[in-house]
Amino acid sequence: MASGPRYSVQYRRRRIGKTNYRKRLALLKSRKVRAVVRKSLSGTSVQFVDIDLGGDRVLAHATYADLRKMGWKHSLKDTTASYLTGLLAGIRARSSDIDEAVLDIGLNEPIKGSKVFAALKGMLDSGLDISHGEGMFPSDDRIDGSVKGDDGTIAAFEEMKKRIMEARI
Repeated sequence: MASGPRYSVQYRRRRIGKTNYRKRLALLKSRKVRAVVRKSLSGTSVQFVDIDLGGDRVLAHATYADLRKMGWKHSLKDTTASYLTGLLAGIRARSSDIDEAVLDIGLNEPIKGSKVFAALKGMLDSGLDISHGEGMFPSDDRIDGSVKGDDGTIAAFEEMKKRIMEARI
């Protein structure tokens, strides 16, 4: 390990690869609410976070487990569930008087058609204003589940989307 008077140890979250502080600072300088999208092996979670002197403050959120509570019986790990989670989070953000945000995908790679951008499409469909590029979204057949060839998934998707839009949670 390096030592000497000019050596300084990096922050712990930077050392273990959890936080990119340059990207975080750029997002914080925008002074907008951040739409934080995180994906895991279990599903996708979306939070709307505002900066505060005491730390970040979560204004609205939705997780894949909320879909299960609302009656979603299909996979929580796919693109369809990510879209529905983003839609639910967007509806909750709108009810908390949030109109615009900036996307924060953290250390996820910005890959075209990924689950992160499916969640972004859900947030945009809920009526939020988030800056984005049109070419990054997954195709509509991946979002509604028709790529799987199962008519039950498509019908369940349409019914869940309608339930989320009517709920106004």
